[in-house]
Amino acid sequence: MGVSDEIALTGLRVFGRHGVYEQERRVGQDFVIDLVLRLDTRAAAASDDVADTVHYGELAEQVAQIVGGDPVDLLETLADRVARHVLADDRVGSVRVTVHKPDAPIPLAFADVAVTIERGRSAS
Repeated sequence: MGVSDEIALTGLRVFGRHGVYEQERRVGQDFVIDLVLRLDTRAAAASDDVADTVHYGELAEQVAQIVGGDPVDLLETLADRVARHVLADDRVGSVRVTVHKPDAPIPLAFADVAVTIERGRSAS
């Protein structure tokens, strides 16, 4: 039976230096991260112990280190880095990562630019 439990962390705002343009790397900007993890939470519900689930506070700090760390050109690459980290926890079956870049260098009025990826465990 598929797992339908989710842990969501939305609106994590982190300063980073990602982007194609030199000025984005030099000046930096805020990125906003949304995560939805799919996992089985029954063990945690039964034990009432945070050790039996993904600690979302620790996860937020880990994701902030990734986003605030080594710069990349593309939001797709950054989202993939985050997804790979989340999936390193064997309890997580799949993850949806959205990376928002609300201050992207677009010379028009806009509310947000975002890339969303979904990754899961491969069957192989």
